Amino acid sequence: MPCGPDLAFSAAANLRQGVSLSAPPLSRLDVPAEEADRIRAAVRSADLTLLGARQVLAGHEHVEGLIALFADRGVSDPIYDLPRPFTIPVIQGWVDEARARREAGEALLAVSLDEAGQVAGYSYFTIWPELSAAEIAGARRADLQNSGEGGRGAARSFGWMFEHLGVRLIGLTASLDNIRSARVIEAAGFSPMGERSSIRPDGSERRSRYWEMTRESWRERAGRSEER
Repeated sequence: MPCGPDLAFSAAANLRQGVSLSAPPLSRLDVPAEEADRIRAAVRSADLTLLGARQVLAGHEHVEGLIALFADRGVSDPIYDLPRPFTIPVIQGWVDEARARREAGEALLAVSLDEAGQVAGYSYFTIWPELSAAEIAGARRADLQNSGEGGRGAARSFGWMFEHLGVRLIGLTASLDNIRSARVIEAAGFSPMGERSSIRPDGSERRSRYWEMTRESWRERAGRSEER
């Protein structure tokens, strides 16, 4: 993708009241209730600074910065599940919904800030505690792309989801023409699992490439890297 973000991917979605909601991964794990409860608690108390010193929970004070980020179509167009149009009421509602889902242990909306305190990117984590599974959608501001930080940040996020939130499975999708994100995902060790449909907030369908990775595979890969 010649002009898109360093990373712009998410899982397939269901439609609810004009907002697309991510669909859970295709693979299903047996998950004890105690494990699901631990994941919910981890989401509610998650330490975003482990992802980076300037990572913070999104609030109303970040709404205008998010709108400015999404106004760049090179950033927002590849991401099917963003709420549209990019207006203050819509994005404020998105932030509020994410806060409510955080209290339920099911989502986290984080923003990364630059040195001036302006929104430089976002990450939306969707978690299914009862499935011990999660996904992430995210993008960075155009002037910060092509630095290699997108891939490094993605790897930190994957490790954080596995080790800090405690999920055992991550599923990701990217549009068929999103070559950059596909490279980042596959470089991290995710296994391709064909295609699935993603539903945009307007109800239209997008075919997406789909990948999964288990925590066991992530740890094995991390162990091999440390041995080198």
